[in-house]
Amino acid sequence: MTATRAVVVGYDGSDFSMQALDWAMDECELRRLPLTVTHAWRWPYGEASEEAKAHLRKAAEHVLYHGAACARSCSAVAEIATDLYEGPAGERIAELSAGADLVVIGSRGLGALARSVIGSVTVYVAAHACCPVIVVRGPGPIPVPADPGPVVLGLSPATSDEALEFAFGEAALRRLRLVVVHAVHLQAMAWGTAMAPLPDVEALTRAGQEGMEERLAPWRSRYPGVAVEARTVTGTPKEVLGAASAGASLIVVGADRARHREGHPGTVVRVMVEHARCPVAVVPAPADRPHREREDGTPSEHGR
Repeated sequence: MTATRAVVVGYDGSDFSMQALDWAMDECELRRLPLTVTHAWRWPYGEASEEAKAHLRKAAEHVLYHGAACARSCSAVAEIATDLYEGPAGERIAELSAGADLVVIGSRGLGALARSVIGSVTVYVAAHACCPVIVVRGPGPIPVPADPGPVVLGLSPATSDEALEFAFGEAALRRLRLVVVHAVHLQAMAWGTAMAPLPDVEALTRAGQEGMEERLAPWRSRYPGVAVEARTVTGTPKEVLGAASAGASLIVVGADRARHREGHPGTVVRVMVEHARCPVAVVPAPADRPHREREDGTPSEHGR
C-alpha cells in the first residue's frame, strides 16, 4: 500500500480558488495530511524583457503567499508548502497529482478570460490527474450548512473500486450519508416496421438494483458506520447525476479507464465538472492499478 502524501490545491486569488482552499484545508484536517498551495503564472504577451517578467512573477508570488497565509491563519494544518510555477496551470497540477493523495481546484477564476482558462484547466486536470480531483463548484464562498447533504456516488458496471473507496471514505470522514445512484437508460426508439420491442422497465430496474446491492455489499461491511441508500433511477447518467447533485455535499464520479488513459475526461465527467450543482470528485482508475479482491472477498486497498 502506498502512503498518502499531501493535498494539493490550485490557488489564483479568486473567490472560487478561496472556496477550493477552504475545502482543501478541511480535507487536510480530516485526513491529517500536509497541504501544498500551488499557483501557476506565465507571460501572455509574447516576447518581453526579463525585468517585465520579474514584475509579473512578483505579483504571482504575492498571490501564492496570500493563499498560504490564509491557510496558516484559518486552519489547523500543521504543514503548508507553496509551489510557484511558470507555465500552464493544468499541466503543473496534473504533475503534482502524481505525488498527492488529493487535488482540489475551483471551477472558475478572475474575470471572463480567466473563467474560460480556469474551465479548460479544470477539464485538463480531471482528464490527466493521477489521483482524485475535487472541483469545488458554486457561485462563491459557500456557508457551512446546518444540515449538509449526502455524498452521492454515480455507480455503473464500469465504476472502479477506486471511486467506491473514495466515496465511502469521504462519507466516513465527513460523517455524511452516502447515496449511490444507478441510471437505467432506456434507448429512444423510432416507430417503424423494424422497431424493437419495448423494454421491460421494471425488470431492468430490478436487475440494476440487485447488481448495485451485490457490488455494495463488501463496501458496506468495510464501512459499517456509513449509512448507505441505493437508488436505481430511469434516465441517462448525465440527467440522473445532474438531478442528484442538487442538495448534495459532493458527487463522486469515476473516470472512464480507457478515456482517462487517452487524456479525455469522458462525457459524464465533463458534464458534471461543468454543470453539477455541488462540488464534484473525479476519481481516476489508472490501468496499472487493476481491481483486486482479498482472500476474504473484501475490496483491496488502492493507495490509501
